[in-house]
Amino acid sequence: MKKLFCLAGIALAAAFLALPALAQDAATKAPPKPAPSPSQAILESWNDIGRKLIAIAEDLPEDKYDYKPHPDSRTFVGNLLHASASMYFFTDTADGKKARYGDDPKRDEIKTKAQVVAFVKKCVEDGAAVIKAKGDKGLNAEVEAGGPAKTRLSDLANGLIEHSGEHYGQLVVYYRINGMVPPESRPKK
Repeated sequence: MKKLFCLAGIALAAAFLALPALAQDAATKAPPKPAPSPSQAILESWNDIGRKLIAIAEDLPEDKYDYKPHPDSRTFVGNLLHASASMYFFTDTADGKKARYGDDPKRDEIKTKAQVVAFVKKCVEDGAAVIKAKGDKGLNAEVEAGGPAKTRLSDLANGLIEHSGEHYGQLVVYYRINGMVPPESRPKK
């Protein structure tokens, strides 16, 4: 019984000694940031997939741009341009215009790696600018986007973020088939 009281006393003393350290630790922690607004969350997702597409466009050697795993598949660059150009379906619709690209931009207009990278960056930047300009209220607006019913701009943006992400996943497979590791999968420095 004496041992039990001794152990309890040691545990109690240790707890009292730790309290100032715990209180100090809690006092130095900043409160959690508030959740982003709906438009901020969309912008964050838009920029994240955009960053990945830009990184992969910049990283893949230009001699691999025309690689395709199957004769019926798009080339790497065709897939990249399709994913990027589709962002204008959101951007142009949000601006009350017809989407500037039907399905894919013409490859003969975007020939070099530098032009491809610039195109991908521009698609991402233009979409981000529209999201910022519209804000929460503007992204809640309903538009006609070619379907049987109207859609909210926020839903259109999220759909195109997902679409670009799906194509990014295909581009990762193209990388892997060529024995390469995509930028996002490499160890962080």
